[in-house]
This record gives sequence, structure tokens and C-alpha cells, in this order.
Amino acid sequence: MKRIFVFLAAAVLAGCGVETATTAATAAAAKKQEIEQGKKTMEQMNERIGQAMSQAQDRLQQSDESAGK
Repeated sequence: MKRIFVFLAAAVLAGCGVETATTAATAAAAKKQEIEQGKKTMEQMNERIGQAMSQAQDRLQQSDESAGK
């Protein structure tokens, strides 16, 4: 009887460990995906900022050329 109780207790504790490990792995995978998405968003924003700066510089050159004529 004592052995059965010890076996059941060990099985329950092992099950909790597996569930905890699975939960941690799932959370880590979600966090990794979130970080990757954040990097993509940051790259897109940097590209848009670069385009906006280029357009602003083009407009400034055009206005300088118009003012110089």
C-alpha cells in the first residue's frame, strides 16, 4: 500500500513538472514570435522613416531651386 502511494505521488508530481515545462515552452515560443514581429515592424518603420526623410530632402531641394530662379 505504501509503495502504491509513493508511486502515485511520484506520478502526480512528474505530471505537474511536464505541464509546467510545456507551459514554459509555449510561453517562450509566443515571446519569440512576438520579438520577431517587433523586429519586422521596426524594420518597416525604419524604411518608412527613410522614405519620408528622402521625400522631405527632395522637396527642400525643389524649393531651393525654385527660390533661386
